[in-house]
Amino acid sequence: MALDADAARLAKGKNLATVVTIMPDGQPQAQLTWVDHDGEHVLVNTEPVRQRAIDLLSLKSGDRVLDVGCGTGLSFTAVEGLVGVGGSIVGIEQSPEMLERARSRAAENNWRNVTLISAAVEEAAIPIAADAALFHFTHDIMRTRNAIANVVRHLKPGARVVAAGLKWAPIRTMPLNLFVWNAALRSTSTLEGLARPWSNLQALVPGLEVEQMLGGTVYVASGIVK
Repeated sequence: MALDADAARLAKGKNLATVVTIMPDGQPQAQLTWVDHDGEHVLVNTEPVRQRAIDLLSLKSGDRVLDVGCGTGLSFTAVEGLVGVGGSIVGIEQSPEMLERARSRAAENNWRNVTLISAAVEEAAIPIAADAALFHFTHDIMRTRNAIANVVRHLKPGARVVAAGLKWAPIRTMPLNLFVWNAALRSTSTLEGLARPWSNLQALVPGLEVEQMLGGTVYVASGIVK
């Protein structure tokens, strides 16, 4: 269904909007981002979510990072800038088309510390014991127990894990679930688990802390491997 004329005018042209994150202590944290539309849907820039997720990894020079479901490598720039040439990134992606774009991104930037694995995450032969793992908008992977287990097996004790993605909005903001539904249909194969997408990870990494962003339609879960 097309947006009505007033909503389209309001959303047209990358307008600034305020993204509010509910922190673990219940306090709101506001951040500016932009919105646009494609004629039917309001489009929200999720880069603040990526940045928040990477910040929570607390990366330092020399760290080795798993980028799980890395897609086209959009997180590589920020992660590589933190771990430096002494660190490394292992990107896991089962889509050949996305992996090729990730490979091109690494080559264009001369990142020799990026290794790419073409495989489903549950079957990936991960070559390192990593200091951190990032799951960014990888709902299907988050709902695959064997995939989560394979990643956690290849993390050092004390490694940080951060996952971010779509979730059903709280009851008080129920109308926002139309946005979640539309976005999920475009990017996932299942709506199962959208109430608590992090539950499989929490079973292996107890003590996860979960923040909400974009009106509760996005979560960022972080924890430490024991």
